Amino acid sequence: MAGDEESPGTGSTSPNGDYPIDGTALVKTAALASVPAERLPSLLARVQADLSPRIDEYRRRYERIAAEPDRETFLVEPDHWESVGERLGLTDRERDAVARAHETAVERAGSGRTRREEFETALEIRSGVVIGTATDDD
Repeated sequence: MAGDEESPGTGSTSPNGDYPIDGTALVKTAALASVPAERLPSLLARVQADLSPRIDEYRRRYERIAAEPDRETFLVEPDHWESVGERLGLTDRERDAVARAHETAVERAGSGRTRREEFETALEIRSGVVIGTATDDD
């Protein structure tokens, strides 16, 4: 897909703004996920719709490790995605694919930065969450 290749920290949302996972992270996740690649965008959009209204809670409760104009990145407890999956009725495979996409996006947020090793180490003991902040009203 031409135009989907982005450098880290830029163009970080989907083409239609439904989820904050860039093309590269999506492709990597699709290659490793146990769900069909064509289902990932709708899964990620469902999760974004659930997380977006909760962003203030995330800001208060979790460590924010990156903030960009269109998304914020947090480190959360390891079982975070289990509760999100239960809330949204995701299968284990769907939940794992969503978690993998978010963690891949967190790794990319650290790409090219001195903090990359810090992000990778943090993801060994915590999970990553990326919440889009761009709205149609902007």
